[in-house]
Amino acid sequence: MSTFDSTKIALPQILDEIVAGKVQLPDFQRGWVWDDEHVRSLLVSVARSFPVGAVMLLETGGEARFQTRPIENIDFPLNTPEPERLILDGQQRLTTLTQVLKLLGPVKTFDDKRNEIERFYYIDIEAALSSETLDDVFFAVPPDKKLKTDFDRVVTLDLSTLQLECVQMRFPCNQILNSDKWEAGLQEFAPDKFRLYMDFRKKILNAFRSYQLPVVALGKATNKEAVYLVFEKVNTGGVALSVFELMTASFAAENFNLRDDWYGSRKRGVEGGERWLYSDDNLTSIEPRDFLQAIALLHTYEARKADIAAGKTGKSVSAVSAKQAAILNLKLSTYLHWAERVEAGFKTAAKFLRKELVLTTRDLPYQTQTVPLAAVLTHVQERWLEPKIYEKLSRWYWCGVFGELYGGAVETRIANDVEEILAWIEGGGEPRTVTEANFQPGRLNTLRSRLSAAYKGLHVLIQREGSKDFFWKASIRDLEAEEVAIDVHHIFPKQWCEERKIVAAEFDSIIDKTPISYKANRMIGGNAPSYYLRALQNHKQVGLDDADMDGLVRSHRVNPQTLRSDDFDAFYEDRGRELCTIIERAMGKKIDTAGVRFMFKAPMAA
Repeated sequence: MSTFDSTKIALPQILDEIVAGKVQLPDFQRGWVWDDEHVRSLLVSVARSFPVGAVMLLETGGEARFQTRPIENIDFPLNTPEPERLILDGQQRLTTLTQVLKLLGPVKTFDDKRNEIERFYYIDIEAALSSETLDDVFFAVPPDKKLKTDFDRVVTLDLSTLQLECVQMRFPCNQILNSDKWEAGLQEFAPDKFRLYMDFRKKILNAFRSYQLPVVALGKATNKEAVYLVFEKVNTGGVALSVFELMTASFAAENFNLRDDWYGSRKRGVEGGERWLYSDDNLTSIEPRDFLQAIALLHTYEARKADIAAGKTGKSVSAVSAKQAAILNLKLSTYLHWAERVEAGFKTAAKFLRKELVLTTRDLPYQTQTVPLAAVLTHVQERWLEPKIYEKLSRWYWCGVFGELYGGAVETRIANDVEEILAWIEGGGEPRTVTEANFQPGRLNTLRSRLSAAYKGLHVLIQREGSKDFFWKASIRDLEAEEVAIDVHHIFPKQWCEERKIVAAEFDSIIDKTPISYKANRMIGGNAPSYYLRALQNHKQVGLDDADMDGLVRSHRVNPQTLRSDDFDAFYEDRGRELCTIIERAMGKKIDTAGVRFMFKAPMAA
């Protein structure tokens, strides 16, 4: 059964319905943004009976319920009436035509520099009769209806009274649909021009009054997911609608302000940036959609368990889902049931990440992986600290990172992981993210950007190994806690490598990089490792013997002898295997490096 119909509606009729409040906006629609040039261009198109595109209206009273509001500058002195239809597409056009043609006050629009301005729109009657294109016959005047030059000292056109309008044959656009008052004034002030006016009325005014606007009408059976998808399809010129905005408008229909719950009383986010407002730096990238997605996961997981307990089988059993439809189908009662628990789950996820040494969003490999983590932790609560459960969570997490399984569209994986991790905790088999994860040693050669999840993950693991700074001697983790500037730098300096014709693909890979302080990096410069190690350990603020300095180097999984002998080839091969070892330990899976060559100039083993 079709949920929509195509028809036409007379322009005066739909504008009357807008002014009466029968047609309004869903609250997720953004404000009117058209500037003066857009306004005049639309008026020309209608005057010439050109198509201006269909509008899309949604019938109210169905499943998709939203908070609503009238079109801009339409005020109802008492109670705002309940709308019969909502505008999904055509807001800018309908708002423009309503303000220009139906409202007596000035139109609130923008100039070409996006400055707010107020304008009355007029038509030059004589120019309109002689023009074929009508491009220059519509014009705007300020609220006082006077055009001025010479820094506003000279008035070039005064339309401040009906008499002045009639004598100068300038027709106000807010009289287009009903010109009785203006025609009476014309008979009084310029009767000799009435015949000319009648030609204008036939050519221009009748075009507006008889204009038929194509309408796509969506019926009551249209659900929220369909509204979201339709809106995204037709709103190609604006800012994309978020699921959070749609759910805000939906819950508002039940007198619940989701935006206030997020940004206000609960302080879950920062208005505008939609960022998480907690002291946990690794949650600052969490957005409202992630939060709603975690609720959808838990709600559908509980529904699935209930269906299985009731003896349902096959397709009659609910599926665990993180997809958009699952979010849009959330009831307000479901949100209220889970919101505080899920908030606690995200806070626990932050604690888990800190224990794994993921301390900031900058080091977070995948934001998307935090969602199923928070959902699982919401469910298991304090049990997450039990050694066996924690070990499983840690393995799953790092398998997702180094298997690079959480990039792109991951809704299906998220849903599978929540269900399978919870089953694994209770003695079931390993989740697919664990069984499917595979790290190839050669991948280390291609990890060169800190935007890569595996790159970030390895940076964290090196710190977990207890890596210490070459200068300060303290652990990298402690230095970062003290806000000492730390970054990833070359072990064999770039300048030194380039001078020896070592390929950039090798010295720029993570094998030749490690986290150190700005102080150590400055002393390293472009010098040979043998030189900078000696300079570092002999510095008066460091004062280390060879054994102690070698210990600092080993904390980065680097063989100090390869540095002291400036042997890049030996260093590169040895550290490649060392990095594979710590990845292997984190994933709980064997990485076979037997016969592998990490150097590009050395052929990889068959």
